[in-house]
Amino acid sequence: MKAVQAAQFGDPTVLVVTELPDPTPGPGEIAIDVTHAVVGLVDVFFRRRLFKDVPSMAQPPFVPGLEVAGTVRALGEGVVGFTVGEKVVSMSAGAGTGGYASMYIAPVHGVVSIEGSGIDPALAVAVIPNAAMAHVALTQVAHLAQGESVLVHDALGGFAAAFPGIAKQIGASRVVGTVRTDKLSVAAKTKLPYDRIVDSDALLGTLGDERFDVVIDPVGGAVRSHSFALMKSGSRLIVAGNASGDWGHQVKTNDLWLGSATVSGFNAGAYLPSHPQVLRPALEAALKAVASGLGQTEIDVLPFSDAAIAHQRMESRALNGRIVLTP
Repeated sequence: MKAVQAAQFGDPTVLVVTELPDPTPGPGEIAIDVTHAVVGLVDVFFRRRLFKDVPSMAQPPFVPGLEVAGTVRALGEGVVGFTVGEKVVSMSAGAGTGGYASMYIAPVHGVVSIEGSGIDPALAVAVIPNAAMAHVALTQVAHLAQGESVLVHDALGGFAAAFPGIAKQIGASRVVGTVRTDKLSVAAKTKLPYDRIVDSDALLGTLGDERFDVVIDPVGGAVRSHSFALMKSGSRLIVAGNASGDWGHQVKTNDLWLGSATVSGFNAGAYLPSHPQVLRPALEAALKAVASGLGQTEIDVLPFSDAAIAHQRMESRALNGRIVLTP
């Protein structure tokens, strides 16, 4: 199979296209002929070895990529409910690697069919896995209730962009997004179902007395610190990433006590293995949301040979939606 491999840790130039042996699905697994593989910020973190202290950290040479779209090539022992040739989307297989390849082995519990849905596979892989994770974060961690309000930082980012559609599907009364100043003009044209998108550099001045029940923060750093002033008693802040690169950020727990606020972390790679029962309903909810037009984000499609360019754009934030690679 054709694959993009990180030959070593380092800058985007370590990504090279190579040929690897075709993998075979084991029991409970599906082999997928990949048509589209999404590029995520976590792929950049893996390539740069930012998770070096994590025991399961991938070691070079490895194939980056978490989620793919394609068609079923073969079914492992015991797999039912899917047929060869069926169009599908898969979540991560668990290791956070393997997606930038023309074949991918996925555990059946993380695969959802898009056959007959009319959803473009590039959009499907760009949105459905993240929308499923957003569903888990909102229902199982934030416990979003109907009529509550939601604030989403980095509103157009890969993971963040999945939240407004799922929040509206659950019954949120209002969803507000934030972006950097240089992204405001792009945000004004988005089809994502935000009620409003504001400048993250002027949160308090722009939002005034508005307060939120749930805050989704994949950014960290100063944005996370400013979020506490936008929370009411009983609010929940979900730490869902660290795009700012501020790995030393801290929260004063006494402030949480005095404000009766909650801060919870959500990392799908850590949460889903111990809560497998939530994934199937989350995938079904995500499929429904995307089919209903609640996940219309911008997508750029590049060939495997441009994987290094894709990573350069991720690092420089020179994108307004998601990047998808094709073999």
